[in-house]
Order: sequence, then structure tokens, then C-alpha cells
Amino acid sequence: MNNIKKSAEVYSLKTHDVKGDGVHQISEVGPDELLAIQRRVHEKMDDYKEYEFSPTEKRALMIFFDLAQEFDSLEEFFAVCTAVPKVLFGVDSRLYLAIAENEFVSVGGTEKVSPVCTAVPLEKEFRGEHLFIPIRGNHELIGQLSFKPPGDVIGCFEIYKLKELSAHQSLFFEKFVNRVGFQLHSKLLRRKGQEHLEFVRNLVNDVGHNVIVPNMYFKLFYNRLRDRIESIHKLGSEIDHKPVNDIKGELDTLYSGLVSQFNEIHSHYEQTSLFLETLLRRRHFEEGRYIVEKRPCNLLKKIIEPQLERYRSRFEERGIRVDISMGGVPDQEVIVIADVGLISQVYANLFSNAVKYAREIVSWDGKHDKFLAYGWEHIEKYFENGWDGLKLNVFTSGPPLAEDDRTQLFHPGFRSKDTGGEYGSGHGLFFVRQIVELHGGKAGYEADSRGNNFFFVLPFRNE
Repeated sequence: MNNIKKSAEVYSLKTHDVKGDGVHQISEVGPDELLAIQRRVHEKMDDYKEYEFSPTEKRALMIFFDLAQEFDSLEEFFAVCTAVPKVLFGVDSRLYLAIAENEFVSVGGTEKVSPVCTAVPLEKEFRGEHLFIPIRGNHELIGQLSFKPPGDVIGCFEIYKLKELSAHQSLFFEKFVNRVGFQLHSKLLRRKGQEHLEFVRNLVNDVGHNVIVPNMYFKLFYNRLRDRIESIHKLGSEIDHKPVNDIKGELDTLYSGLVSQFNEIHSHYEQTSLFLETLLRRRHFEEGRYIVEKRPCNLLKKIIEPQLERYRSRFEERGIRVDISMGGVPDQEVIVIADVGLISQVYANLFSNAVKYAREIVSWDGKHDKFLAYGWEHIEKYFENGWDGLKLNVFTSGPPLAEDDRTQLFHPGFRSKDTGGEYGSGHGLFFVRQIVELHGGKAGYEADSRGNNFFFVLPFRNE
């Protein structure tokens, strides 16, 4: 959490309780701080006098500052950075941002076709007719990146097609890029803060949907446990009036029920703990996004079967048959590289939807059936990069979804018109999509004459 605190401190005003009544007021800087600020003002006056910027150059700095405040989005800001030199000085330019260590991408330029900056210099550098000026990140911004850029260089400003550039012009563009960097820092930190806040909002929904709502079943479990305890008490009062064999039979039944109830509660507790530990990892809050911790795991044993067991009693209550004959479940173990806690919650969401939305159908032989099917299939070279995919299916019987609903299924807050009065927030499938995409996969839906197949495909190596 240190990086978050440091970022917050940048925008925090020092306050103190003046009257001791709990009302905080903004404190003023001390005399030494004030003198230091005034000294810097005079130094800047001397600097600008020495720069001897032309009226056009001064105007360029003022225009850039005004437009950087006026245009809010990063994409518009990138365009402003390159538009000012083009309009006022007739030079083409391009802005690059670091996306990984020693990897930069173009984010805006005055020409559609531009040389790609593969190696960003750590200092101002000429390459032919191209001037490259690096942009260094401040401490708060560097601390929030997932990589360490060499020399703290987070970007680069390229001015090209320069036939001749005087030392004065070079100095001006360097100062201009300094201002680009400062505004870039502020906007990146602001976007990072917005993304962090959005993540926390989504996390609250995820905890509510995947933990708090399912935990309502603990009440049902404890009510059943209480009924069995009452039955034991009742049996104790009848012990003098019943044959020994009858008492033994009832005790065996109560014991089996208690063991079953204990296993159900314990399983629910284990899954709830897994979900909480996964959703509330410290790194999620530090990064402001889900951090996926992948490791090899047995798909059936570690992920699917625990969730299936967790929902089995609810399937039985709704008269839903679990079918593996059409799911493509192989006998051999399938090892996937995945975050067990997060992918388990993907299955929990799909099984929860199956409980609510599976409907009875009439099969080809005239029999009435309501079922859930699950399984997987190996698809060679499914992804654009040539990787194989493992397609994981959760199929529920019932009428296929309306055409208009299918394209919106995985959007946040969307609920189909035909929900049958079942409770829901429209968050479950959005969570599924989020987690699958974080694994580098894809989530989707397929309609069938017998029902609806919700699937996701994960990158897979069949070893």
C-alpha cells in the first residue's frame, strides 16, 4: 500500500486542528519554505531572461498549457502535444510511451506513417534528421508501474524531418518536452487513480456477488443443522418407549445426516475462504487491478469438482440433472495454468446461473428433462499467436436466449428480459469475462436447440 499512500500525499493538504474542536484548517507554509519559493521565482525569471524565447515560442508554451487543461482525455492530450509544434513551427513530431522495459509504442503523431522508435535514448540525441528527447517519470509514477524503465524514461518525444536545428531551437524543444512530461505525469496518475477507483467499485461488486450473496446459504445450512440437533433431543426423550433397534436405526440416520451437513458446511467454508483470500489479495489493492497468480493445477480435481459439490444440493432441489455424457469430459487428467481461486469463481458463477436458469425441455424421445452439462475440448491453434486453446463448456437446458440478448451477455449490469423472476445483479458474467481475459482467454455464448452453452477458452499446452 506504500505507493498508494505516496500518491495520495502528493495531493493532500496539511491540516491541523486550530481550536481543538475537531475542525481542521489548512496550514500555511513556514517562513523558510516561503523564502525558498520566492527564491525559485527569481531564479525562474533569470532563466527565462537567459532563454530569450521568441514571442512565437512563448506563445507555444502558453497555448500548450491552456490546451493541456482543456482537453481531458489522454488521447486528446497526445494529439495536443504534437499539434502545437506542427501549427506554430511547421515541424512533424511523434510521442512514444513505455509499455514494458525497453519497449515503447507510438501514442500520437502528426503523420500516419512514422519511423518506429525501437530504442529510446536516455539523453537528448540526434539521429539523422530526427531529434529524440526522453521523458522521465517522477517518483510517484515510476513507483506505480509494473516494470522498471531504464533511467526512469517513460516516454520519448521525436521531432523529425529537421534539416537544421540551432542550439536555441534545440533548447526550446527540450523545455517544451519538459512541459509535455509534467502534464503527462499528472494525467497518467489521474487515470491510474480513476482506474484504481473503478477497480475498487468492481471489487465491491465481486465480493458481494461471489461471497456475500452465496453466504446466505449458511443460514439454510445452520437451520438444517438445528433441526437435526432437535431430532436428537427428541429421540432422547423417547428412548424409554422405543425398541433398541428402532433407536439405533434413527441414530444411524441422524449421524449420517449430521456428517453430510458437516461436510456441506465445511465445503462451503473452504470455498468462501478461497474466494475471500483470492479477491482480497494485498497486491490487488497495491496495483489497482486483479493480479493473476497462475500455477499448474488439475482442472477437474482442483477447480470443477469442488464447485460442483458446492452446488450439488441446489441442483437436486431444483431437479437439475448433472450430465457429463455430452460435455466432452476425458478420463485423463487435464492440467491448466490458471489462478485456482479466480477460475473457481468463474465456475461458481456459471453453476449459480445454471441453478437459476436451467429449464425443462422435451427430448427427442418425448421425455422431460432438465439438466446441466460441463466439459472441455482441446482446440489447436485457437489463438491468433498460434497457441492452442482449451474450451470449457457449461451447458444448461432450456429455450435459447433471444438474439438481442446474446451480444450483451458479458456486459456489466446486463440482465436478460427472460429471467423468470430470479434474483441477480447482472454482474456474474461480466466477472467471468474479466477473469478469463486476464488469463489471456476469451469468453462466449452459443445457442443450441436444447439450451444455452456458456464457454470460455484458456491458452493451453497439452503436455
